[in-house]
Amino acid sequence: MSNIFLLMLTAILTENFIFSKFLGICPFLGVSEKPDTALGMGMAVTFVMTISSTVTYGVYHFLLAPFGLEYLQTIAFILIIASLVQFIEMFLRRFVPALYSALGIYLPLITTNCAVLGAALLNISEGYTFLESVLYGFSAALGFTLAIVLFAGVRERLKYADPPKAFVGFPLLLITAGLVAMAFSGFSGFSFS
Repeated sequence: MSNIFLLMLTAILTENFIFSKFLGICPFLGVSEKPDTALGMGMAVTFVMTISSTVTYGVYHFLLAPFGLEYLQTIAFILIIASLVQFIEMFLRRFVPALYSALGIYLPLITTNCAVLGAALLNISEGYTFLESVLYGFSAALGFTLAIVLFAGVRERLKYADPPKAFVGFPLLLITAGLVAMAFSGFSGFSFS
């Protein structure tokens, strides 16, 4: 049980997909203007990453590996992720149109979000069991959500800043993201054993 807890905590903090692995930067910078939009994107990514970790584990272990088709894992995983994103997009368009409009182009881009594909591929390469795969995907998505919502809060505060002209706009965002990533790197020193 402690290994599962450690795996989850590591995926959320120590090996955060955005601040440590630098995966999922496009939606991180593009959708983090408002905390509510960032939270909506985080929830969508959490759903897709958790379900895709579940489905890709089954597809790999029960379809690809037994027939020697491991080389097709990337394309199979992308198809699974694309299908899940289509489902999310239809659901949000129908039941939460405000969030659907706020996410805009970034919602379909979850399909190509390297964090989602990265979680599925890492589950296989690390040799996680089914439960570990599902929990790793869920925890990595929670780490993504934490990062994007935290950064949205920082961006809200930056609206009131008066930086030098050279830092206005995107340069200030990148510097701020780097500082937050450095702060997250402090979690790598924790030991839970």
